[in-house]
Amino acid sequence: MGVLDNPKLRKNGGKGTFFGNLWRSVVKNSIPLGETIVEAIDGGNPKKVLEAITKSELTPEQKEILLANLKQDVTEMEEITKRWSSDMQSDSWLSKNIRPLSLAFLTICLSIYIILDSSLESFKIGKEWIDLLSSLLMLVYGGYYGSRSLEKIQKMRQ
Repeated sequence: MGVLDNPKLRKNGGKGTFFGNLWRSVVKNSIPLGETIVEAIDGGNPKKVLEAITKSELTPEQKEILLANLKQDVTEMEEITKRWSSDMQSDSWLSKNIRPLSLAFLTICLSIYIILDSSLESFKIGKEWIDLLSSLLMLVYGGYYGSRSLEKIQKMRQ
């Protein structure tokens, strides 16, 4: 198993992030990137990455590999948005409110932990729980506000 195939080197042992997978495909396929593509990837803007790839002097095969990775990520994001839209059209109160409820619950837990940790000397939170809570909070905040922004952008486009 090579370094690029090692799932432990991917974020949380999962399938990896778009930009991480893009870098892995570049290295695995020995694709020589120009400065424009590298700057676009480092900038974190998928639209600029797409523009840089299509305007580059890469071979058609190399462009196809990079564009396939980009297309896969865009498709995945669209499917998540469709699922969330479906949840919003549901008659279930819970499916419509699970994101804000998760956000509120985790924020309240964090606030309680901070208050208890700062006021009670005997109260100590294990590092593994702090790591778990911070990861969950980052995921939920990013997902909630990111999806809200995406929903507003889609409404503006329509």
